[in-house]
Amino acid sequence: MTKTTRRTMLTGFSAGLLAMTALSGTAFAQSINLTYLVPSGADGVAIAEELVKTFEAANPDINIDIETRPGGSEGDNLIKTRLATGTMADIFRYNSGSLFQAINPAQFLVDMTNEPWQADVQASFKQVVTAPDGTVRGAPMGAAMGGGIYYNKAIYEELGLAVPTTWAEFMANNEKIKAAGKVAVIQTYGDTWTSQLFVLADYYNVSAKDGSFAGRYTAGEAKFGTDAAALRGFEKLQETFEAGFFNEDFGAAKYDDGIRMVATGEGAHYPMLTFATTAIASTYPENINDVGFFAQPGDEAELNGLTVWMPDGLYVPQTTPNLEAAMKFVAFAASVEGCEAQTRAGGASGPYLINGCSLPEDVPPAVSDMLPYFAEGGQNGPALEFLSPIKGPALEQITVEVGSGIRTAADGAALYDEDVRKQAQQLGLPGW
Repeated sequence: MTKTTRRTMLTGFSAGLLAMTALSGTAFAQSINLTYLVPSGADGVAIAEELVKTFEAANPDINIDIETRPGGSEGDNLIKTRLATGTMADIFRYNSGSLFQAINPAQFLVDMTNEPWQADVQASFKQVVTAPDGTVRGAPMGAAMGGGIYYNKAIYEELGLAVPTTWAEFMANNEKIKAAGKVAVIQTYGDTWTSQLFVLADYYNVSAKDGSFAGRYTAGEAKFGTDAAALRGFEKLQETFEAGFFNEDFGAAKYDDGIRMVATGEGAHYPMLTFATTAIASTYPENINDVGFFAQPGDEAELNGLTVWMPDGLYVPQTTPNLEAAMKFVAFAASVEGCEAQTRAGGASGPYLINGCSLPEDVPPAVSDMLPYFAEGGQNGPALEFLSPIKGPALEQITVEVGSGIRTAADGAALYDEDVRKQAQQLGLPGW
């Protein structure tokens, strides 16, 4: 457990007598002690400490002690156990999306639907902390992460290219880049997980065509192999391979090679999650301003938007004896002041999903490029894994095969549907 603050009580009879004399006729202020459970990673702890420090300065009657927990399945099990046994901290940080649904939020978490600060929380986040009964049970904690395409701005400037908003425009840019003798699309199948981006980052385009897809997919009614919009992600992977846009060593190159290539201009595009911005900034600081970012384009410019990997949620268990104070802290975390505290502690890795929260002017271009998708009138939506508990474990192997010409997009999507079916049955979901 990490104690961020410690209160020193006046001790001894004489000290107590002096205090009583000074406060004669005045009621004693009673300090409220809260506990706040967060993942044990250094970045998350630093953010928690800054939030608590700022909150306590404005609320001297509330003391918050930070507790830490492990990540992964061990952390998941700890969360479930503490909720079930009524021993959960007053406030805790945990995943949104499918893992949030797995902790039975309607039974264990405080309903935050009607809290005034919810008016400033973006709708795209609310849906990933909404319980099955339709109530919103959490607040955003941390910055959003986008899934899309990094691009080398120097190459774009050299060739006179514009950021594409349709897949046809993206492919036309790739043709010009290839004609100039440069690598158009970087792929790094030496780390197989990186092969999934063309499929996963395409989900905004799927949902823009069919907002019911996630629900039907979870119910076993919608399939990647038979839904034209969902199949497009696999087709885009096949199309870019067949066009010869990849780096020659795409089968052996790794993630570290990918960020180097897009940063230094060895390649023009790298499909990736925006957490890589931090790695680029630390590893290639002299090139960070040469790297931009855009959402994976769909087939219609007017539907252009960003697939978002949502931040964690901040939750309050129904067992807390300090509900008012706990909710006061949540309200602070979901405010502009809360965003500013997080930025002071962890830097600016992406946009916050709270209206009014801004980022410093000196953020890397890849971060500022994300902001229009979150501004009023911008378009963003959660990745499928935040809306459904089903994500087949073999996807990265299948996308390697499609992206290497071993398997067609249609065959890959059909194989993934079978992978998904097995997982859904293991989860005991109805309709499978």
